[in-house]
Amino acid sequence: MQSEQTNPYRFNNINWVTTIALILLHVGAIAAFFYFDWRSLIVAALLYFTCIGWGIGMGYHRLLTHRSYKVPKAIEYFLAVCGALTLEGGPIFWVATHRVHHQRSDQPGDPHSPRDGEWWSHMGWIIFGTPKHNATAMMSKYAPDLGRDPFHRWLNTYHYLPLVALGLILLAFGGLSMLLWGVALRVVLGLHATWLVNSATHLWGRRRFNTRDDSRNNWWVALLTFGEGWHNNHHAHPSSARHGLAWFEFDPTWLQIKLLSMLGLAEKVQVAKVSDLVSEEDQAAA
Repeated sequence: MQSEQTNPYRFNNINWVTTIALILLHVGAIAAFFYFDWRSLIVAALLYFTCIGWGIGMGYHRLLTHRSYKVPKAIEYFLAVCGALTLEGGPIFWVATHRVHHQRSDQPGDPHSPRDGEWWSHMGWIIFGTPKHNATAMMSKYAPDLGRDPFHRWLNTYHYLPLVALGLILLAFGGLSMLLWGVALRVVLGLHATWLVNSATHLWGRRRFNTRDDSRNNWWVALLTFGEGWHNNHHAHPSSARHGLAWFEFDPTWLQIKLLSMLGLAEKVQVAKVSDLVSEEDQAAA
C-alpha cells in the first residue's frame, strides 16, 4: 500500500514471481496475433466471459466479497474456480484485498487508490505491493468467512492450478494458437479490464452519489467487465447485487444473478434502487 510506505517503487519491493509471470503473459499475448485462427478467438472470447463475468463479477466480487446473494455451495465453488482462472489470485486474497479497498477507499491504506498514482492503482500495487496470497492475518481479519471453508483455503493456496490444467487442455486440443489466445491473451485482457475498475473508475466518469471516495460510473469499463464499471453506484451501496441502477446502465452480471434467482438457484438477493439513495443531483436541488 503506497500510502503506508515512503517509496514503494524500490527494487527490493518487486514481487518477482508475479512480475515474471506478467511479463511472460504479455509476451504471449503479443505472440497470439501471429497464431490467429477463428476457433482460438471464439474459445478466448467464451473464456473471457466465463472468467470475468462469472468468476470475478458474479463470484469473487458480488458473491464472495459482498455476499449480495446466496447460491448452493457447488455453484459458489464453480464460480470461485472461474475466478481463479483469471490469475488474479485466490478467493481469500481477492476478497480480503477488496474489503480493505472498501474500508479505506481512496484513503491511507487503500491498496490501489489513484491518489497514490494512476499507474500504482492500475498495476503498480501488484508488482511492488506486499504479497498476500497466503497471509494468515489478511485471511483472519478481512475474510474469516472464507478462511473457515476448506475448499476456499485450498483454492487460495493453489489458485494457479486451474489455469495450468486449462492451459494443458487447450494445448492438447487446439495447439499453440489456442493456448496463446485462451490463456495468455485472454488473461492479459482480463487483468487489465479488472485493473481498470481500480484505476479508471476512480478517475473518469459520472458521480451519481456523493460517496466519501472518488468512485465514478464509467460506461466503457462496464462494457469490458460486464457491469463492474458502474462503480459509484457500487460504492454507494456495496451489498447490492445490481450495479447498473438506471435502465441505461447495462449490467449483464446482474441479469445473470436475476436469472439464477428466477430458477430458484439464488436467494437472499440484495438489490438497491436509485430511489433508495440520495444522489449528488438531489442534494444540489434541495
